Amino acid sequence: MITTYVALLRGINVGGHRKVPMADLRALLSGLGHGQVRTYLQSGNAVFTSTSGDERALAAGVERAVEERFGFTADCLVRSAAYLRAVADACPFPAATLEGRQLHLLCASEPLEPERFASLDPAVYLPEEFRLGDRALYLYAPDGLGRSRLGDALGRPALFKGVTVTSRNWNTVVQLLELARD
Repeated sequence: MITTYVALLRGINVGGHRKVPMADLRALLSGLGHGQVRTYLQSGNAVFTSTSGDERALAAGVERAVEERFGFTADCLVRSAAYLRAVADACPFPAATLEGRQLHLLCASEPLEPERFASLDPAVYLPEEFRLGDRALYLYAPDGLGRSRLGDALGRPALFKGVTVTSRNWNTVVQLLELARD
């Protein structure tokens, strides 16, 4: 069975470092045997098809290929498009009424237990809020991530120890789902 996947590479093409041209990323994914490869923006977002049903193996393959081709490691999360659609549909915030810069999805390699976030007092960050989902965290930052105190607090490495996390704004989530639909 052929499945459509979304690959989210973490920390590439940020501030001129760890450069991966999207044409090269498309060629790399095609070279791994994936079909219908498309990319979105310059920050490591790709959609592809595969007969594999193993998201972890697909992500590991992309990580190895990036290291071999570009000489650095880049964490990668791979999710089926159907899964990403379900995560988007489960968003606890009114995504349709918000600007894309106000809502962010943090995808995680593992489930995120509420205990990880016990040190954060939600009242301190209002009107900013976050909610946990299935291997996901939804962040509402009405003034955008660049001005988000809660976003800064969530950026502490200790909160995500042992878990790979990468963030996308809601506009990117929607666009990746559109690419996956085509």
